[in-house]
Amino acid sequence: MTPLLAFCESQRDWLLETIEALVRLESPTTDKAAVDRCGRSLAARLVDIGARVTRVESAVAGDHLLAEIGAGDRQVLLLGHFDTVWPVGQLERMPLKREAGRLYGPGTFDMKAGLAIGLLAARALIESGGGLRARLVMLWTTDEEVGSQTSRAVIEDRAQRSEAVLVLEPSLPGGAVKTSRKGCGQFELDVRGVSAHAGIEPGKGASAVHELAHQIVAIERLQDLARGVSVNATVVAGGSRANVIPDRATATVDVRVPTMADAARIEAAFRGLTPRLRGTSVDVAGGLNRPPLERSPGVAWLYELARGVARELGRDLEEGGTGGGSDGNFTGALGVPTLDGLGAIGEGAHALHEHVEMASLPWKAALVAGLITRVLEPR
Repeated sequence: MTPLLAFCESQRDWLLETIEALVRLESPTTDKAAVDRCGRSLAARLVDIGARVTRVESAVAGDHLLAEIGAGDRQVLLLGHFDTVWPVGQLERMPLKREAGRLYGPGTFDMKAGLAIGLLAARALIESGGGLRARLVMLWTTDEEVGSQTSRAVIEDRAQRSEAVLVLEPSLPGGAVKTSRKGCGQFELDVRGVSAHAGIEPGKGASAVHELAHQIVAIERLQDLARGVSVNATVVAGGSRANVIPDRATATVDVRVPTMADAARIEAAFRGLTPRLRGTSVDVAGGLNRPPLERSPGVAWLYELARGVARELGRDLEEGGTGGGSDGNFTGALGVPTLDGLGAIGEGAHALHEHVEMASLPWKAALVAGLITRVLEPR
């Protein structure tokens, strides 16, 4: 057993206590007071392990936390978030429990266990004898679940100063890391028509609903599931009364794309939508809010480093992709080597059976610590 793994295994109880403490501090994205309560506890834990902590204040979201350990010109960024999708009170419906080797609770898998893994990895580097010969930055944000609008600038700023970004989002099933993520976005279609009596003079009207139907058929043709491009109208509304030709209809369209080239093509197609029916108009808003994380040479380099560390720890490390986005999409699009999915092994993100596998947690912390060391080796 390597010194890093031995240390992390010895701190298993500390690791589990940290996860449980963070989960008990429920932190739904839209409840700033609750998120900031969790943030204060997390900041105290960062200070306890020797970090210098700065709050990045936000008026509309929880305050983000920026923690630094060590010094020097070389830097690695650990990236994660402590907001969750669960409302305050969810713990009463899905309480924390340890059962059959699993730790259950809202926010365990996505992604408070990942934050605890990052904290233990930092402790391992400091306390296991190897030391930390560069700067380790941990950026824990509060609005990832709703698009990272208030945190994106600080994420990109810190990423551009770093040699690598390690994202502690949950792993893929079985523990595989994520070397690609689809870019994702949302378009809003606003169709206007002309109202009229549906029985007496329907010909004087122009149905916004009928026009929207034409547009949905048109955008559905952009979908190419074999290539990983999905375009789905997910929320549709229109009309006011059964006997009135509707003068307005709207649709929200979810878009996922695997490459920047696909993103540009889909954006252009939406901007080019034109009405098919006389008397109607179509306005398009929104767009891609997360660029795709593509498996670039930098991503492949980081994966091979991580795979080598995993072998030293007695494991094989697989890779894969996912349709969901994370803050790693932003850093990868900047060209900064990024490896995602380094967090907990488990299941049930955003689901009632959310849990992590307890036995794998120390190993994941040792993997992250070893990868940080490998990135910072002289080249």
